[in-house]
Amino acid sequence: MQAGDRVLVTGASGFVGSAVLRALEGRGLTLRALARATSPRANLTGLDCEIFTGDMRHAGDMSRALDGVDLLFHVAADYRLWARDPLEIIRANLEGTRTVMEAALTRGVRRIVYTSSVATLRAPDTPTPVEETSPLAEGEGIGAYKESKVAAERLVERMIAEHALPAVIVMPSTPIGPRDVKPTPTGRILVEAAMGRIPAFVDTGLNLVHVDDVAAGHLLAMEKGRIGERYILGGQDASLREMLAQIAHLTGRKPPTVNLPRGPLYPLAWAAEAVAQITGKEPFVTRDALRMASHHMFFSSAKAQRELGYTARPYSEALADALAWFRASGYLK
Repeated sequence: MQAGDRVLVTGASGFVGSAVLRALEGRGLTLRALARATSPRANLTGLDCEIFTGDMRHAGDMSRALDGVDLLFHVAADYRLWARDPLEIIRANLEGTRTVMEAALTRGVRRIVYTSSVATLRAPDTPTPVEETSPLAEGEGIGAYKESKVAAERLVERMIAEHALPAVIVMPSTPIGPRDVKPTPTGRILVEAAMGRIPAFVDTGLNLVHVDDVAAGHLLAMEKGRIGERYILGGQDASLREMLAQIAHLTGRKPPTVNLPRGPLYPLAWAAEAVAQITGKEPFVTRDALRMASHHMFFSSAKAQRELGYTARPYSEALADALAWFRASGYLK
């Protein structure tokens, strides 16, 4: 990145996108944020950037948004584990990525960082950290979100190979931290646990990382990443039980001690999804989430550390920052 470069960040009003935009401030760059007309703008307040209102799925919008742009961070994604119409998630994550990348090629963007996800990697049956070398094939992902992110990542890889798309792929694990406005599925767990509404847990695990460390990893990928390579941007592995215990410690509550088997939860998830079809509100527990919870989703960021100089702080700090923001923003009532 050079002073004077024009940079576009898609999904800039969202959780990870706004963190990337904040990390770019103060570098002498001309910043442009892509946000839909219906997107909340709280995360863009006070940032020194041009806000371009448009939809990444619309070719005309993307062509105009990328006019004169040197560098692109394509962060935008529909991160939901359930939708009334699962095709909404696929259209956003796959067709949206196709539209963005085709426009970037047409406009001659010099370099791209594409935000994929560790959801595109094969989780092992044992709690062994996964590296970038175990990708899922199209059709192997659990649920619309994972399926769409796998398909989108494979699309980007094909465009790199066949059309010389100048893209580096980053794969965040489970970001947590401030400005999770929706909140994300993981953010919802944090809020519910902080309110004392999660009395039990299942035997699963996550790799937790501060959203600002993920953002810093995006900038490192832009500066140092190799075209066509994938880099996991993760933090620390933790079981769900450990994470909930840490939240309890930070909020002065007793940690849950009941370990629930997944099997009996499937009827509850089915019922929750049936209610959600009527109300339109995303259910707290879904069948896809339970299927994913059968694996410990542990990941290694060794490649990013080695090639990019990437680092991440302890996940306890990320939890503390997330809870402080949720509290200050009125989520913990």
